[in-house]
Amino acid sequence: MTVATLASTPRLLMCPPQHFAVTYSINPWMDPAKWADDGSALQARAAQQWMALHAAVLDAGAMIETVPPLEGAPDLVFTANAAVVLDGKALLARFRHPERQIEEPVFAAGFRALAERGLIDGVIELPRGIALEGAGDCLWDRTRGLFWMGCGFRSDERAAQSVQSVFGVPCVALKLSEASYYHLDTAMCALPCGGVIYYPGAFTPAALDTIHAHVAPADRIALSPEDAARFAANSVVVGRNIVLSSCSAALRRTLEERGYHVIETPLDAFQRSGGSACCLTLRLDHRARAAQQAQRRAG
Repeated sequence: MTVATLASTPRLLMCPPQHFAVTYSINPWMDPAKWADDGSALQARAAQQWMALHAAVLDAGAMIETVPPLEGAPDLVFTANAAVVLDGKALLARFRHPERQIEEPVFAAGFRALAERGLIDGVIELPRGIALEGAGDCLWDRTRGLFWMGCGFRSDERAAQSVQSVFGVPCVALKLSEASYYHLDTAMCALPCGGVIYYPGAFTPAALDTIHAHVAPADRIALSPEDAARFAANSVVVGRNIVLSSCSAALRRTLEERGYHVIETPLDAFQRSGGSACCLTLRLDHRARAAQQAQRRAG
C-alpha cells in the first residue's frame, strides 16, 4: 500500500516528553538556570500539558504517530523539526546546533519505520553542508501550492532549492530578523481557508514585502506583539479546528469569523524552550495534488 491509497484523515507525528527539559540555551526563551530551580514540577507540568495537547488533537479529528523519546535529547519532543513532508516524501532535517544534531538519527529511524508501515513513501537526505530544521522552518501553504521557508537563524536560504527539487513545488524564502522568532512556525501559520497568520516584527522588510506580494490584504492576519509572545502563530490546524496554547480575545474573534473553532490548551512549560503546539507536532499527510485541485476550482 502506498501513501496515496491511505485515508485522508489528518495524521501527525509526536514524541512523548519523558526527557524534556531546558538543559542548554540556543534561543532567547531558554534559561537552564530558571528551569533547574523548579525542574521536577516543570517536567510534571510538561507531561500533563503534552497529554492535553495529544487529546485535543485527537478530539479535533487527527490520528497520531509517535517517535520514542531519547535520554539526552530534550528537544526531540519538538517533532515539527524532524523533516519536511509532502506527498508521502520526507526530507530529513539537518540541525544547525550540535545540541540538536543528536536527534537526526532518531528521526531518520522513525521515518524509515513509518515507511515500512506504508505511511511514508520515501525518506530523503539533504545535501551535506545545508541546514534546514524541518517544518519548523518550512510551512506548507496548500492554498497557494507553495512552501514558506524561514531562514537566517536555523535554516540556510539555499535550502529552498533542495525543497523545490525534492517536492517539485515553489519554496519562498523569508528572512527572519528577531531572534525570539528563530523558526518560521513561531511567527507564521498558513490556514486552509487561505488566511495567513504572521507576526510582522519577526521578518525583515524584504520578507514582509514578499509575504504581502503573495497574500492579499483580506487574507493577512497580523499578530500583535502580545499574541506573538503567546506563540499564537504556533498552532495546529486540523480541519476547522485551531489548537494553540493561548490567544487574545481579538484574535479568537478574527479566527471564529473565518469559521474556525479555537481550542486553547496551555503549553507554557514548552514555551520555556521556545516551542508550543505546532512545534510539538508534524503533519505527515499534506498533499500538493489537493492544493492544485483547489487552485483550479478557485480559478
